Amino acid sequence: MSTTAPARRPRRDAAANRAGILSAAATTLAHDPHASIDTIARAAGLTRRALYGHFDDRDALLRELIDAGAPRFNAIADAVDATDPAPLALARLTDRLWTEAAHVQVAAALALDETHVEWTAAALAPLRRTVAELVRRGQADGTLRTDVATPTVARLIEETARVVVTRLDASSPDARLLAVRAVLSIAGLSWREADAVLLSLDTEP
Repeated sequence: MSTTAPARRPRRDAAANRAGILSAAATTLAHDPHASIDTIARAAGLTRRALYGHFDDRDALLRELIDAGAPRFNAIADAVDATDPAPLALARLTDRLWTEAAHVQVAAALALDETHVEWTAAALAPLRRTVAELVRRGQADGTLRTDVATPTVARLIEETARVVVTRLDASSPDARLLAVRAVLSIAGLSWREADAVLLSLDTEP
């Protein structure tokens, strides 16, 4: 009579090791965007072989970092006030996203590079829907540009935000305002209109 051995439960430290790898990767990549798997493994206190027990390769590790960070940005989009005028709502959204991204700019830049942009777009689907809805609302009431179709304007805003995150120095005191101005400009506001929106943003309690 044969007996079937009970299925082994995953080692209790496996989840902790995986979380440790992700944390070490985020910290290491913030200092060196080109850090190797070996460097990340050492930072996590593991061997290269042990790290590969959790992730197939460096790209898989980066994709999970993207997935782990996306909910914070999607939550910011979920908090958009539907009663705000579209330009103000777009400015607030950009401002809050920039503030969040500035804390993890290197990791955000990695997530938005050409290699991972499609993966990032999928992870940030709720945020992208919010941007498209703001564009539709602004076009409907005439506060945002109507010479370009909604999906195209939304995509242009996304691309502008991507360039801002990957190119602007987050430590610059003007970076936040430049990020908001760039998005509002692509959305169709003149610099004077953008100034008025920014004034409203800066005088909020």
